[in-house]
Amino acid sequence: MPSPPPPSGSPAFVPSSLYRPTKNLRRIGLAPFVAVLFGYCTGGPFAFESMISQSGPGLALTFLMVVPFLLSIPISLATAEMTTILPVEGGFYRWSRAALGDFWGFQCGWWNWTGTFLMSAAYGVTMADYVDNWLSLHSPIAHWAVAVTLLLVVAYLNVRGIHVVGNLTLVLLLIMAVPLVVFVTVGFHQARFNPFHPFLPTGKPWQQAYGIGLAIALWTYAGYEQLSTVIEEVENPTRNFPIGLAIVIPLSIAGYVLTLAAGLAALGNWRDWETGYLVTAGRLIGGNGLSTGIFVASVIASFVLLDSTVLSVSRLPFTMAEDGYFHPGLGKISARFGTPVRSILLSTALCSALAVFTVPQLIAVYAWTRMATSIQTMLSFWQFRRKYPDAPRSFRAPGGRFGALLMVVAPTLLFAWAMIYSDVGTRKWGLLNLASGPVAYLWVRQRGSKATPQPDKVVAG
Repeated sequence: MPSPPPPSGSPAFVPSSLYRPTKNLRRIGLAPFVAVLFGYCTGGPFAFESMISQSGPGLALTFLMVVPFLLSIPISLATAEMTTILPVEGGFYRWSRAALGDFWGFQCGWWNWTGTFLMSAAYGVTMADYVDNWLSLHSPIAHWAVAVTLLLVVAYLNVRGIHVVGNLTLVLLLIMAVPLVVFVTVGFHQARFNPFHPFLPTGKPWQQAYGIGLAIALWTYAGYEQLSTVIEEVENPTRNFPIGLAIVIPLSIAGYVLTLAAGLAALGNWRDWETGYLVTAGRLIGGNGLSTGIFVASVIASFVLLDSTVLSVSRLPFTMAEDGYFHPGLGKISARFGTPVRSILLSTALCSALAVFTVPQLIAVYAWTRMATSIQTMLSFWQFRRKYPDAPRSFRAPGGRFGALLMVVAPTLLFAWAMIYSDVGTRKWGLLNLASGPVAYLWVRQRGSKATPQPDKVVAG
């Protein structure tokens, strides 16, 4: 059960004094956890093909190879270290609360939970768009119904438990890998062009090409701290979480770069690359069979992204309820399934209400909350190093104090750049969403809620 974090300057850090393990949770091993982590952080090399035509093939591929060293790897190293210090359900939210205090901890949980409504809705809308292209849906209501149906299916799988989500994701990703491996193999076999040429698009200011490419790369490589919300549902998390992160990042880089480079090397038509173009590229390289395989892979990617996102985000209202911020009913674990059923259903209902918007609208606003919570995660890492230098760590990010400073500064500067140069409309709604956090915190405090443990975490059903 949670209790308030120790005061600043506390001479010792004992994780069990903060949180005791949540009862009745089920756990998954390394392989299904890696699958869920890959599903959340990567999904597949889809939905950002426009980066090639907008930024130029050379710059786009360079961003895909360089940005993870400035963003994903620092965040992953920080996440791995904090996992070994405080391996509790809620992950980055509870790290922020322990490191930065109740107010900022609440902001971290609130921003990520409310922001992920937008992300989950976007994945549902994406799948509805695929179905629309296939069956030609003739009304907005039908389009919304398809998106909501997918959200309900994913909610059901999540209610059934992390074993179902993890094992299904593992199988689906193995199926998805088959057409992608064929695409890469055949594409490089037919290589006639330099995939890095031209480096920049012709007839476009370099600043515009640079801005678009960096923004997409940041979006593509963000989120490696997000699955920390299910730490207690992973077997031996202090060992398996760092290993999982170490496996997923190279796989993600290889999947992105090799797939796009193979298509460009075979076709050379970089100006034609737009969102969804990999399906067309598959047909041009390997015929209708490969095109169909790539289409199926893209659908699988959207599904596993949504499934793993619901898994991650549903643990935030659950743990915040355990901490006394939300109604205690959200902090109950089903004795039958070992999942926070009420939290999953509430999150799904709110996502469904937002599925009337378009994917670009949803993602653009969500990016603000994602960036804000990632920055808080890195600041928490710095505070853990400062406040609890002698806390037991089975993994420690390399580089000492200077390395830790670089790990915090590099992602923060990249996110700040993206915020400053974002679209004006997106900035307005993003800031409004961030402003809702302090308002919600004041409301919670005024109604008398305190960050105290809930006595009973398990409910039948």
